[in-house]
Amino acid sequence: MNKQSTLGATACLSLDRDVPIKGRSYTFEKAEVYSDLKNKRIAVVHDWLPLYGGAERVLEQILNMVPHADLYTIMEALGPGERGFLHGKQPHTSLIQKLPFCARSYRNYFAFMPFAVEQFDLSSYDIIISSSYAFAKGVLTGPNQLHVCYCHSPIRFAWDMQHQYLAKNNPVSGAIARMLFHYIRLWDTRTSNGVNAFIANSKFIARRIEKTYRRHASVIYPPVAIDDFSVCAEKEDYYVTASRFVPYKRLDLVVEAFSRMPDKKLVVIGDGPDFAKIKQRATPNIKLMGHQPKEVLRRTLEKARAFVFAGEEDFGIALVEAQACGTPVIALGRGGALETVLPGETGVLFPEQTASGLIDGVSEFERSCFDPGRIRLNVERFSIARFQRQFLEKLQAENARFHR
Repeated sequence: MNKQSTLGATACLSLDRDVPIKGRSYTFEKAEVYSDLKNKRIAVVHDWLPLYGGAERVLEQILNMVPHADLYTIMEALGPGERGFLHGKQPHTSLIQKLPFCARSYRNYFAFMPFAVEQFDLSSYDIIISSSYAFAKGVLTGPNQLHVCYCHSPIRFAWDMQHQYLAKNNPVSGAIARMLFHYIRLWDTRTSNGVNAFIANSKFIARRIEKTYRRHASVIYPPVAIDDFSVCAEKEDYYVTASRFVPYKRLDLVVEAFSRMPDKKLVVIGDGPDFAKIKQRATPNIKLMGHQPKEVLRRTLEKARAFVFAGEEDFGIALVEAQACGTPVIALGRGGALETVLPGETGVLFPEQTASGLIDGVSEFERSCFDPGRIRLNVERFSIARFQRQFLEKLQAENARFHR
């Protein structure tokens, strides 16, 4: 048996829902839609829908809680078998949907997105819920409409991560992008005034909202389907990372680090704009699997020796899902990881966002022992039922305050 396991069993384990963590007990109950919200006309606005990712899991639960709401999004390119989380809703899309090559190149139209989202006519709704990490919160609303924004992050590429996103651009395209980002920052700041209440997905993002918009944000951690994962005490001899292939996730750094550790196997799950570029750097000990179904991801996480991540995450659902499998996490000690990973108990946090820093983190991990059961207990506090209850309580409170 792998030295990280102290459970003394090879089977996958199911744990109770009531779990004490550091002297506290978390009990989760099924949330219900409040009667006064059922009578409200509600619009839900989400940035875009090219795939089912972390932000879309939040959207799925919002739609579960307000099933009578209408859905708006800038663009949608989901396949026939990927639309289940929309519960049969047909999204209202923007003019971006009609532009050439939108499905694969929608990001190229980001300069038009502020205008596009402002064209949604939401004047007939009582409540607007935006699920936003880019432009969704910029919809136009009136003084008699309540706008609650679940903010995954202020626009990363336009604010504190601009230089990281543009690091590899040529001078001409970089200069054009910087001018456009300046315009988007002005728009983003102005549209924050149209939000009545912000909800952040972590304390880290609450601080980013305060820094960017000078607005307070309540913190409600995203929903994670903890019960979809089982704790496996017997781990196999590979590391895993799973993410979209976009710059801020820093998959390039993970691949670089493991290319310098040829004796260690790495499995990479995910797809995105940087896939081909990162694949060129992969050495024989690194297996890039591309996009995989949920079941493949679940099995891979359950059996992995550890989950590795080098980006600065807003929250990091994948880090929580790995821990739900009893799999330790090796992650950069910044952002949401500081709120989900307990160093020495559920994983290792390395301080420097470099390949050498990650290599040091792997070395520290291999000198340590972890209890898969204890790792699972840490993340029971991020369940779906907990999110439903907290979100509906917040929406109810804001609705009552707005109509006071």
